[in-house]
Order: sequence, then structure tokens, then C-alpha cells
Amino acid sequence: MGLKLLEVIREVDAPGEILEAEDPTQTMPRRLGLSDVVERQIRTYRSDVKKRVRLTDSEIIDLFRLVVRRPDAEEVFFKAGLLMAADARPGPWGRMAPRRIRYALVRRRAARRLKKLFGRRVGGFGRGPFTIEGRSLLFIESDPEGAACNFLSGLSQGILEQTMGRGAIVEHSLCQGRGDDRCRWEGGLPTADGPAVPGGDDDQ
Repeated sequence: MGLKLLEVIREVDAPGEILEAEDPTQTMPRRLGLSDVVERQIRTYRSDVKKRVRLTDSEIIDLFRLVVRRPDAEEVFFKAGLLMAADARPGPWGRMAPRRIRYALVRRRAARRLKKLFGRRVGGFGRGPFTIEGRSLLFIESDPEGAACNFLSGLSQGILEQTMGRGAIVEHSLCQGRGDDRCRWEGGLPTADGPAVPGGDDDQ
């Protein structure tokens, strides 16, 4: 996870052209990805991935708080989540199964991916085709404003798209960072009645 976050930061920070009149005090948070510090840490994370070393909670919190300082934090978290989903693509047979079975596969893959990343269960599944919810999750502990929640949004959408199709969407419908009593992510395929599916029928 740390590797993907830093790789996204490096990609986002790479300038399309040389900025001659750049004020470092204003652009430093956006140019962090070009620093030697980040490059060295990327190499360290790559080595850790090969050794199957997982980040501790405190390391995850520190990393998330670093990203939160950026004006594009939500984008970085979401893209990193998508990349984490891409690391575990399902077999092609899943898309041929009935919709209910495919949603079951998505929930199973999401639960396994989250447990592998964090070393334990993260949240739980609620009613509906695909609903994850929980209170005081690590995302909120890292960032009370809720930007870090976009990591789970990206991860969920990536897994949904791989199994359900490219039209799959995820809505972060409740967030403790917005004052709700819990965080909730709802996802699935658009329906005939509209673009959103959260809470919709999964019997087909």
C-alpha cells in the first residue's frame, strides 16, 4: 500500500514542463513525489513487498497524514486504491456468473484484500449488493476530515469493475469526517432507473 501511494504521488507530481517561476513554499506539497526522499522510500517499499512485509498501523497513519497535507489528497488516495485492486485480478469466469454470485465474489475479494493490507478485518458488509461500513476506521483515525476514505472508494471500485464491468460505481454515502455516525461505501452497477445502484436489486 505504501508503495502504491508513493508511486501515485510521483506520477501526479511529474511536471509536463519545466516550471521556471515556481514558488517552492506554495508547490512543495505537490512536488514531494520528485524528491530523493520519496525515491529512496519507494525502493524500500519495493524491497518490503518482495519480502511480504506489511506496514504497521502507525506507519500507515504516518503515511496517510503525509498525503493528507496535499491539495490533491483525495485523488491520490483514490488512484492508489484502484492500483491495489489491480494487483489481484479475478479469473475471467467470474463475469459469466449470475449477478448475485458476482456480488458475492466481489465482497469476498474485497474482504481478503483489506485483510491482507491491514492484517485484520476492516469494517463489515451491510445490506445491499455491495456495502462496507464501520466506525472509527483507520482512515478516519489518520484523517478526521475524511480524505483518506477515498482509498477504500478506489479499492472497492477497482474490484467491482473487474468482476461486474466498467460501469460499476462506488458512493461514499456516509462518512464520519462529514459528521455521520459511521463510514459507508455502497457500490454496484447502474440500473434502468438511474445511474446509481447502491441499495438496489442484486437478484439477477
